Order: sequence, then C-alpha cells, then structure tokens
Amino acid sequence: MFRRLFTRNRRNEAIAYSLYGAIVAQARQPALYTEFAVPDTLDGRFDMIVLHGFLLFHRLKDETSEDRQVGQDVFDIFLKDMDGTLREMGVGDISVPKKLKKMAEAFFGRIRAYDEALLSGERAKLVDAIERNVFPDGAPAGVGERIADYVEAAVVALAAQPLPVILSGKLDYSSLPTPSAAA
Repeated sequence: MFRRLFTRNRRNEAIAYSLYGAIVAQARQPALYTEFAVPDTLDGRFDMIVLHGFLLFHRLKDETSEDRQVGQDVFDIFLKDMDGTLREMGVGDISVPKKLKKMAEAFFGRIRAYDEALLSGERAKLVDAIERNVFPDGAPAGVGERIADYVEAAVVALAAQPLPVILSGKLDYSSLPTPSAAA
C-alpha cells in the first residue's frame, strides 16, 4: 500500500516537472522578447513564466480536483525554482522566504487578473492586465494587443489538447502560435 502511494507521488512529481519544463521553455522563446518587446530582465522572464503557467492552470481549472492537483504540483516546483534562483543570485537565507512570499503574491495576483479578464469576455481587460503586469512602466504601442492575441490563441490551442496527454506531462506548447503568427 505504501509503495503504491509513494510511487504515484514520484510519478506525479515527474509529470509536474515535465510540465514546468515546458512552461519555462516556452517562456524563454526569443520571439517573446524581440517581437513582443517583453523586457529581457529577471522581471520580464518571471512574467513570461507566470503567463505560461497561467495558460496551464486555466486549461486545468474546470477539471476534477485530482486533475487540478498537477497544477498545484507545478506551482510548488515553480516556488522551488524561484528559491534556487534567489539563492544563486546571492540572496541570504533570511531574505529568501520574504522574497518568495512576494513572488507568490505577484504570481497569484497576475493569475487572478488574467483569469478575470478572460472570463469577462472584455478584450480590453486582458490587454490592460497584460500591460499593467508585463510592462509596469508602460507598454510599447500595440504590444499589449499582440500579447492578448497570443494568449487568446494559446487558450484555444491548449483547450484542444486532450487532458490525458497533458496529465502525462506532455504539454504541447508547439501548437501555440508563435508571436509573429499572433500579430
């Protein structure tokens, strides 16, 4: 009985790591930083990881609680990754938990903003949420609209992916439009 419990947890962890790897790989696509003008900074990369994580969570949100658990597992891995990144950057042990808390709050705030914007059906709310979060100092003209195109197309593409494929850890971001195709 215990062996089955722990084997399943390791399997779920492997799936979550695979999904997180797909999120990070998509968030590192050069076109996001060149064609969408996302700042190629720590904050810009954080925002792209959050945006692509949101796409997965949005896909899973209407599934069973057991199926949604993989999203929680991915979030836990995100926090571990951010913890490691902060430590590699030289942030002290005392400061790491405070910074992680701020990152988690930012993560959930962005997820909520994107989700509410999509649920409202008002495109302007999605554009505003993107511009406010990804470009806090002001978005270049038209970029918020282009990223909103990308997000909307990605939602459709991920909705078309069968749940068993996603839950096997094979999130296929290759079916997402490239930034230039979303223009």
